[in-house]
Amino acid sequence: MRLLLVEDDKNLGTATAQGLRDQFAVDWVMSAEEAEEAIAVTDYSMIVLDVGLPGKSGLEFLENLRQNKKEIAVLLLTARDAVYHRVEGLNKGADDYLVKPFDLDELLARCTALLRRSHGYSNPTITHRDIIYETSTGHLQKGDAGIILTARERAVFDCLIRNIDRAVSKERIMQNIYDWSSEDIESNTIEVYISSLRRKLGADFIKTIRGVGYMVVK
Repeated sequence: MRLLLVEDDKNLGTATAQGLRDQFAVDWVMSAEEAEEAIAVTDYSMIVLDVGLPGKSGLEFLENLRQNKKEIAVLLLTARDAVYHRVEGLNKGADDYLVKPFDLDELLARCTALLRRSHGYSNPTITHRDIIYETSTGHLQKGDAGIILTARERAVFDCLIRNIDRAVSKERIMQNIYDWSSEDIESNTIEVYISSLRRKLGADFIKTIRGVGYMVVK
């Protein structure tokens, strides 16, 4: 999953981006204007948005986002704890909010819950065939055995398991698991991860759709 963090405080932005990268690919910008440029060229699963931005405010950015029919999940970060401030953000289209200072574990949990709901999974556990996958922790079990995935393998698996019986292109997988901070990516990187997942989960678990991408079949 690829997230956009919009936060103008350098220290908080650095810490938050680093923390979120434990579970997500994260691009970090420091203004609403930069955020608009980012979403114009990248499909994000979610935006973590500071309300108090320089120039255009976070709420103005959010309002424009919704007016343009963008349905991406948005979690607001706000230093304003008054009820009417929270209500204002929700009325402008936010899906959730978190008051500063916040605990990083809570932010991760809220992001995971929002992403789960936006993909149609109210249950934090996805069960498919003999696979049980806990989206919040990354715990994966096949039958009676636990399966250990690397961070990148988990990111690829997560992208596919949330789209059961729908083909996911290589480009979309790459966009979901790599952010601007990623180093040079080899052209066959996704193929390597797919091959590794097949060894761990079974050769028929992930199907190659020639000319389209990959799919976890029912």
